Order: sequence, then structure tokens, then C-alpha cells
Amino acid sequence: MNDAIRAALARGGIIDLTTTGRKSGEPRRIEIVFHAIDGRIVISGMPRGEKRAWLANVEADPRVTIHLKQDVVADLSGAARVIADDEERHALLAHVARAWGRDDLEVMVRDSPLIEVVLDDPATA
Repeated sequence: MNDAIRAALARGGIIDLTTTGRKSGEPRRIEIVFHAIDGRIVISGMPRGEKRAWLANVEADPRVTIHLKQDVVADLSGAARVIADDEERHALLAHVARAWGRDDLEVMVRDSPLIEVVLDDPATA
């Protein structure tokens, strides 16, 4: 992984995320924001009572591709982990809430999708 990609991952920002459709088995690509929190790649969304299709896809198949598309263009494969633990959700979503200027952290903890993506080691990919 080159320095430009490392720097882009350290900033966070708008990316595309490709998951595998849980019913179709086809790639599903969406635009979404990721956050770089303590060296972790974290993806969330606005709170909503119903589960997002992309989150259900990740639950069915954790393999994802992150498509950097701003200053740096790169396709990075990895595995996503749905974050369900309330304490971990609270800690991570506190960062997201600050970044988004939100003051409804408890609503976010209850109703926001939240995953962490661990990228494949380029040496073994």
C-alpha cells in the first residue's frame, strides 16, 4: 500500500462500498462516508429504524471492497465486521456524531448501521 492510499485512509471521506447481494449474489455498490478512528476504518449511516440493504449484505457475506475515489483512486478489498456491542458502538459513534455535528448520540447508538472494515494484507492478497 503506497503512502497516498495510507494518507487517504487516515483522512476518511466519501467512498464507494461494494458488497455482495445476499439474495442475488451480485455486486452491490453504494456511495457512503467512512471515518478513520484510531487507525480503524469505520462506516456508519444516519439513524433509521429499518436495516439498510448494505448492512444485511455484510451480515450475509463480510467480504467488501472499498473504492477510494477522491484525491486517490484505489480499490481495496477487506472484511467487514458489524459492530453490535453497545459500548463499542457508543465509543465509535461519538466520533461520528462530532464529525456530523449531531447531538443525538443515543439515537445513533440505537439506530445507526455501524461496521469496521479490515483491509486485506497486500502482501497476502
